[in-house]
Amino acid sequence: MGEKLYGLLGRKLGHSWSVSIHRALGCPGYRLLEVEPEDLPGLLARGDIGGLNVTIPYKRAVMAHCASIHPEAAEIGSVNTLVPGPDGKLRGYNTDLSGFLTMARRAGVSFAGRKVVVLGSGGASLTVQAAARQEGAREVAVISRQGPDNYQNLDRHQDAQVLVNATPVGMWPQLDAAPVDLDRFPELEGVLDLIYNPLRTRLLLQAEERGIPRAGGLAMLVEQAAEAEGLFFGKEIPEDRVLEILAGLWQDRANLVLAGMPGCGKTTVGRALAELSGRALLDLDKEIVRQGGRSIPEIFREEGEAAFRDLESRVLAQVTADRSGWIIATGGGAVLRPENREALRRTGRVCFLRRELGELATQGRPLSQGGDLEEMYRQRLPLYQRTADFEAENRGTPEETAKTIWRDFCAYSGDQRP
Repeated sequence: MGEKLYGLLGRKLGHSWSVSIHRALGCPGYRLLEVEPEDLPGLLARGDIGGLNVTIPYKRAVMAHCASIHPEAAEIGSVNTLVPGPDGKLRGYNTDLSGFLTMARRAGVSFAGRKVVVLGSGGASLTVQAAARQEGAREVAVISRQGPDNYQNLDRHQDAQVLVNATPVGMWPQLDAAPVDLDRFPELEGVLDLIYNPLRTRLLLQAEERGIPRAGGLAMLVEQAAEAEGLFFGKEIPEDRVLEILAGLWQDRANLVLAGMPGCGKTTVGRALAELSGRALLDLDKEIVRQGGRSIPEIFREEGEAAFRDLESRVLAQVTADRSGWIIATGGGAVLRPENREALRRTGRVCFLRRELGELATQGRPLSQGGDLEEMYRQRLPLYQRTADFEAENRGTPEETAKTIWRDFCAYSGDQRP
């Protein structure tokens, strides 16, 4: 018998991380299968299928090609896993539900007795609705663009206690988008977003800012993949291994961002981190100079600080969206604008690099040379602290500081609870 076919079935899969996850779980031949609707029946009729995961837009379409459907998947009305039976005919399952519930429990989000608002009405939404009802939600409101509950009358659900985004709004590459403003829901106790790229969507960053328990879709993705692997190969994946893969994905995909005062050593420590970790280093100021065609002092002198900040924001948004797993050394003023702080946190973990004011280098830094460093520090300190996920003192050698930062970065497990 030839090699079996394992993979993710969908239409546009360039954003998917499923191959990395399934290979880590023990399926080395797992691959992406981009299929147009007219080609779906032919692929599902193949006799070499070992196991398939299914994503947008085929979670309901594949049900017609199943010889049997697990009762839970049938009740939900959505299939995300296909496994051939002994007779070679496809059986349909839904592993999203258990993955979603595990994600919610880890985040400390409860549905019991709560009003739940689900954004979106597609296949993923069906799973979320079923999970909320299974867990005893008091009410489940489904928001769609044209249904009776829609974004125009959303205020009727401002008493929601749990909000779940089951739409693609905010997914790469549209990173600046959020489906709703959380200020419209003052009673929220939990926010869950099924999107996993970026690691922290704009919606999740809103929840984080408000101290609301939250979780992104990466945890769900890994959990449902582990259950699917069990169906593929008749094996159970230990929970410790699932958590290990989740933490590893965060570490592999997240940028490590250095923020801090001008002259605190971000570039020098960044080079040491790149050497230590084997990651590429991007110096934001150097990229600004490259794209702007002039030195930073020249931009300040010829166009002023406002023009420089505009260019800085454009470059920062671009590099954080286009890169994952990099070391990024920012300029000292990169945290001044809210959109910059958000961009840094969406795709990375931010380290506030501290250094004594008397030890800050000022050569070639227009604002440091011409201003009051103490006043600048006083103004920027709250912004550095608000942006940072963790802090590090730059007191020893760059190599010593890099080791401390890298250890703290790698200790993160992907847990997004407050």
